[in-house]
Amino acid sequence: MSRKPRIAPSILSGDFAALGAEARAMEAAGADWLHIDVMDGHFVPNLTVGPMVIGALRPLVKLPFDVHLMISPVDPYLQAFAEAGADVITVHPEAGPHLHRTIQAIKALGKKAGVALNPATPAQAVEPVLGEIDLVLAMTVNPGFGGQKFIVSQLDKIRTLAAMIARSGRAIELEVDGGVTAENASEVAAAGASMLVAGTAGFKGGPAAYAANLRALRGA
Repeated sequence: MSRKPRIAPSILSGDFAALGAEARAMEAAGADWLHIDVMDGHFVPNLTVGPMVIGALRPLVKLPFDVHLMISPVDPYLQAFAEAGADVITVHPEAGPHLHRTIQAIKALGKKAGVALNPATPAQAVEPVLGEIDLVLAMTVNPGFGGQKFIVSQLDKIRTLAAMIARSGRAIELEVDGGVTAENASEVAAAGASMLVAGTAGFKGGPAAYAANLRALRGA
């Protein structure tokens, strides 16, 4: 890695009774992006937030909003999330019948497009659209809940994705989400990650600890 990975704290691990204050605290602590997990209780076994919550947060901080859509079907909701203030919209190949068309729709809305790969989804699933996307999200837990343990076998997939991105010659973010901590961040970075999603590791200890949490991840 030529530079340390950036950090995108996941608001899923924040205090849902005070999301605006949590977003502001993370911005003040030095976060690079704000990661927002959208779950529908169908594609994944949990319900979280929708466009209205993202729209309410958008005026409060200047951080780029990294919106991970764990919903199916995904296409009917792209415009709503774009209008709510998403900067990056990431979808799963399994969330609709035509991944390339979905990516085109995101780009037509003026947003950056990402593709997320579940632990059992092979790296090769993203290869046909590498020329169109801005981000690949490697899930290192099964999506649906925060606080899960990092699946170590996914490091090989991260290395494979990093090599694919390098061969493409394009500036594609390689984001890693799931169980990332100060203890394993160095391994994840060495495998090729350029962006780390920090859930529990970012939000533990409350707002007074956020800056130290981010420093620990970067220092690792």
